[in-house]
Amino acid sequence: MIDQFVQSFIEGDRWKLYLKGLGVSVVVTLGALVIGIGLGVLVAIIRTRYDQQGENKRSGILAFLNKICQIYITVIRGTPMMVQLLIMGLVIFAASRNLIGIAILTFGINSGAYTAETIRSGIMSIDPGQMEAGRSLGMSYATVMKDIIIPQAIKNILPALGNELITLFKDTSLVTVIGLTDLTKVAMQIQARTYQAFMPFIGIALMYLVIVLILTKLLALLERRLRRNEGSSKRHRDMH
Repeated sequence: MIDQFVQSFIEGDRWKLYLKGLGVSVVVTLGALVIGIGLGVLVAIIRTRYDQQGENKRSGILAFLNKICQIYITVIRGTPMMVQLLIMGLVIFAASRNLIGIAILTFGINSGAYTAETIRSGIMSIDPGQMEAGRSLGMSYATVMKDIIIPQAIKNILPALGNELITLFKDTSLVTVIGLTDLTKVAMQIQARTYQAFMPFIGIALMYLVIVLILTKLLALLERRLRRNEGSSKRHRDMH
């Protein structure tokens, strides 16, 4: 067991390869999360706007955009992540060698389809009276959404967004199919050199587990802090 550990992690400074692979996984996760939230907010606003308007008030452009969003969500959520990676890496961007960029874009597009429905549910949970109050004060629809509705919705859906972050991080192990050297790919390469499978794969499993536990703890702390701040603000308003 000790010999396997030395071969898999110590010899040839192989631990540096794991760190480099972990760095790739983190970069892909964070980049995809940014794209996913951005896409999710955009799609959620379009779909919410469409649902909130009466049938007689819906413009042709809004109806078209809503249909595009529906198709996007259906296609992305209805096809496997690995297949999407293969299509992006080996078909659409077959000539590109920017594998990290391809992975970030693919995961971001995939995440956006799931995040959109999460954010949409968060927006719909906000009292419609807040939108009406903002519009009555002369604020535009976009301003009310940006300054009033979205911040409250984000607080409501923070646990779901945290789960999306964790899912993204674990799913980065799939980027090996397009040749990107992430944490999983490093373990596969070391296993091919040492002919020892146990230690490399158990090792990266523990790395994934530890990072997921850390993320879960940090998200729980953030959620608690936001709840505490919200409670303090509410008591302050009640006093006045």
